[in-house]
Amino acid sequence: MLIRMKINGDEVEVDVKPNETLLDVLRNKLFITGPKEGCGNGECGACTVIFNGKPMNSCLILAPEADGAEILTVEGLTKDGKLHPIQEAFIEENAFQCGFCTPGFIMSTKALLERKPNPTKEDIVEALAGNLCRCTGYETIIRAVKKAAEKMGARS
Repeated sequence: MLIRMKINGDEVEVDVKPNETLLDVLRNKLFITGPKEGCGNGECGACTVIFNGKPMNSCLILAPEADGAEILTVEGLTKDGKLHPIQEAFIEENAFQCGFCTPGFIMSTKALLERKPNPTKEDIVEALAGNLCRCTGYETIIRAVKKAAEKMGARS
């Protein structure tokens, strides 16, 4: 079946099977590789995208459900070759090691900061609870989220 969606600001049409996931379509048909398959059952957050304004695990969304959707992946954050402040903050705080989970954390951070521009540590921990990292301690990630909020103009 042919579906249409807006991905990172671009309208796309893609032929999908009823049992394909959005993650499979993004990676294997559209070659958008920021979202990663970590667990395949919605527990690790490595495949997090912003789906119609909300952070969602793309491994849990069947591709036909994305017909008409607006989707933002980590690739869509960079504008004119310039990193988004969230991406900059993650780099500045060394909030990654292997980097596999980083796109998911960045997308969850974006969703958090859009709804709560000046989050508390508790807000951050809650918003990132669906994202798992096996390499870093979470403190560098929490610092990166706080720094991103500052960079994006939140007041302390």
